Amino acid sequence: MKAIGYQTAGAITAPNALEDITLAETTATGFDLLVEVKAISVNPVDTKIRASSSAPAGEYKIIGWDAVGVVKAVGENVSLFNVGDEVWYAGDISRSGSYAQYQLVDERIVGHKPKSLTYAQAAALPLTGITAWEILFDRLGLPQDGSATDARILIIGAAGGVGSIITQLAVKLTGAEVIGTASRPESTAWVQKLGADAVIDHTQSLSGELANIGIADVTHVISLTQTDQHFDEIVQVLKPQGKLALIDDPKGPLDVMKLKRKSLSLHWELMFTRSLYQTEDMIAQHHLLNRLSALIDTGELQSTFGEHYGTINAQNLIKAHALIESGKAIGKIVLEGFNQ
Repeated sequence: MKAIGYQTAGAITAPNALEDITLAETTATGFDLLVEVKAISVNPVDTKIRASSSAPAGEYKIIGWDAVGVVKAVGENVSLFNVGDEVWYAGDISRSGSYAQYQLVDERIVGHKPKSLTYAQAAALPLTGITAWEILFDRLGLPQDGSATDARILIIGAAGGVGSIITQLAVKLTGAEVIGTASRPESTAWVQKLGADAVIDHTQSLSGELANIGIADVTHVISLTQTDQHFDEIVQVLKPQGKLALIDDPKGPLDVMKLKRKSLSLHWELMFTRSLYQTEDMIAQHHLLNRLSALIDTGELQSTFGEHYGTINAQNLIKAHALIESGKAIGKIVLEGFNQ
């Protein structure tokens, strides 16, 4: 099968940063599906691992954690899917990724693809959708029935990939007042379009920006970027007994003692935790992906599809990695199909 991989971690400009290669096909056993990959999207996690984690000597590392495809074969323990089903998933960071024609993935972290989306449109969503869902409903414990009418959620970085899904889910399902942050006119307009009740500028004082729109404090902060830079302001704007959730990698240590006086709680989210540790509730990702599919097919959620970079090959993936590392990507970068 065709695949794109690398042997030595390094810069995307390095020779052989990503290579077109051929690998032997694999066989589905146990709870695994063998999926023929139709489309993928590229995430910051792809670039981080490519830059920092080399393959074992003499082998190639295959990355990629967003895919849409068709089930070609199933393991003996599979009960949720049949051959021919169209599926979507983010996968398992400890296993070979989606930069390949065929991929093995545990059925418990796979959902049915939204019927209303093309392969490319759907590929933009699994990783960010899972992350957003787990933050809101698993980590922060917000309700899905619109009953959180006393809650005020501040989303730092609301225009990004994860932020775009969190904003929509919070608006559609929780009943909370939703305040997003953005710093440019186009990103501010995007967050407004997603339904946020207000948008503030995260390059300014968060407390000052909230005060300008008549908000004294918030019950929840979801920090998706530059948490270390915003930490003191986050502590200031959170209501006593409030909750902070984050997904980024702060460049310096966070002084969690600052949370004590207000009895604030801290919640980390990594969407790979369930698959990495084979948790008892691993199948929750199957259920939430199906729920996201339903919300998309009823028009309640929209795709964050950004740019189509053509077929899945090393040349196009190098371009995609370079754009993501530049910090200038808007929406998700998607690639579709393999050259025959």
